[in-house]
Amino acid sequence: MKTKWRRASAVFIMGTMLTVAGCQSDNAATKEETTGPVTFSLFSADPHSQWDNMESPVSQKVKEATEVTIEPEFDVGGGEQKIPLMIASGEYPDLILPKGNAGKLVDAGALIDLTDLIEEHAPNLKKVYGDYFNRLKWSGEDESIYILPTSQVDHTYWAPGNGFMLQHDVVKQLGYPEIRTVDDFENAIRDYKEKNPTIDGQPTIGLSLLADDWRIMISTTNPAFYATGAPDDGEFYIDPETYEATMHYRRPEEKEYFKWLNHMNAEGLLDQESFVQKYDQYLAKISSGRVLGLIDTDWEVGDAQRALREAGKTERMHGMYPVTLTEEYKHPNFQDTGYLGGWGIGITTECEDPVRAIKFLDYLASEEGQILQNWGIEGEHYTIEDGKRVISDEEMNERNNNANYAKNTGIGVLSGFAPLYGDGVTDSTGQTYSIASPDQIINAYTDTEKEVLSNYNVEMWKDLYPQKEEFPVKPWGAAFNMQVEAGSDLELIMQKSLDVVKKRIPEAILADPSEFDDVWESFMADLESAGVEQAEADYTEMIKDRLELWQ
Repeated sequence: MKTKWRRASAVFIMGTMLTVAGCQSDNAATKEETTGPVTFSLFSADPHSQWDNMESPVSQKVKEATEVTIEPEFDVGGGEQKIPLMIASGEYPDLILPKGNAGKLVDAGALIDLTDLIEEHAPNLKKVYGDYFNRLKWSGEDESIYILPTSQVDHTYWAPGNGFMLQHDVVKQLGYPEIRTVDDFENAIRDYKEKNPTIDGQPTIGLSLLADDWRIMISTTNPAFYATGAPDDGEFYIDPETYEATMHYRRPEEKEYFKWLNHMNAEGLLDQESFVQKYDQYLAKISSGRVLGLIDTDWEVGDAQRALREAGKTERMHGMYPVTLTEEYKHPNFQDTGYLGGWGIGITTECEDPVRAIKFLDYLASEEGQILQNWGIEGEHYTIEDGKRVISDEEMNERNNNANYAKNTGIGVLSGFAPLYGDGVTDSTGQTYSIASPDQIINAYTDTEKEVLSNYNVEMWKDLYPQKEEFPVKPWGAAFNMQVEAGSDLELIMQKSLDVVKKRIPEAILADPSEFDDVWESFMADLESAGVEQAEADYTEMIKDRLELWQ
């Protein structure tokens, strides 16, 4: 593994602000391909709690098939600091998952155009993307492919990813009350907390939020979208009729949402450490079983939920409810975005063998690679019966209850590095690529979950939510994964605005209720001073450009 790219931070900190950038390779597809074992360095802007060092049975199979080893660095900071350091030094890993910072890498000349590599060496990638291949183009002015989106293709969603989360014991002890509005959510927390001031000897926490760096958007600010009937489009609300973009905090209904959070704090129902705790502290607190309510995504709290399950505290796990500010709104968790495109993986100019790199990603996207990532190894993790893959009850129990199942087996460990077919898509044998199905999901529920759902007269958490047929398809996909040009006025205004958000939102929530309106007025004034109206106009043009490109 090449290690020089890891020295970027040291170079930057010492004051040597290098601006050397690699040239985008026009002949990456024709570079001589190596043979034999090869190691690629990789940087991911996201953490990976189940990384197996490619030593698990499934990852060993991948290494046998490709002779590729990945040596990664997983960031907990979203790449916000480390990617600019790479650009400053001009030194990069071979592969990179930059999330929203791909634009900076493209502008720095750090990513190669993958178009010819895909055409000549990646038939499986072309097959998976299919009709969505056009969405891989960077822009109308630059139709290069710099990023391979890693979101699942043609995915059927059988579980909500966003919502208000309540411990199962809360609704059980209160007789399964309706949990539809923020008032319902608040009343359940208050009533249970009054009856149970401690849990396992520790003070009971009503609602805990997370504001650790970029995660403030996931747990604290993005829920304002959903609670007021709007889908998550990053920092902007997109009018579905005119495609006009508005920084979403400027919507009057969102002011009312944050005023409710302010009320929760005044009532003593909000965790006083919400705006100072780090992510690991947040997860540890949830894992202790004393946090009644959360407003978050399933992936952000997944490790804590698994820890509770493994500890046998299933009553302390959380259900997901489609809570909105009032009943006039419908929670849009299941609104269809079409294929997302956007965030994914790129190959940098530092990579000496881009052909082997694209072939590795192509293998992960192949039918064999996808079956490995979803099902595991035949005879070890599943068997073939009457031509169908079958997972034993014992193995399924391990999948559902062993918090380190992925790390131990390797199943799913590499799935985030390349596109995969989503749940419900069938392979050449007519069986689904993934193991997920309504029956499988229901069988994976704990007995406590099944009891809760039964008392709400549904079988799945999805059944509590408005279904996708109740919403129009979003023709612009998800605006949060559009790449803003590095160094542009829009990028600068957005950064200034986000700095304002990170200051003013906690201030507004923690203020005395009598001071909330004044703090909010200052918040709005600060956004205007930062140039928010210009940002809204620029973002509107980006939305319209994307619609034109995709059509």
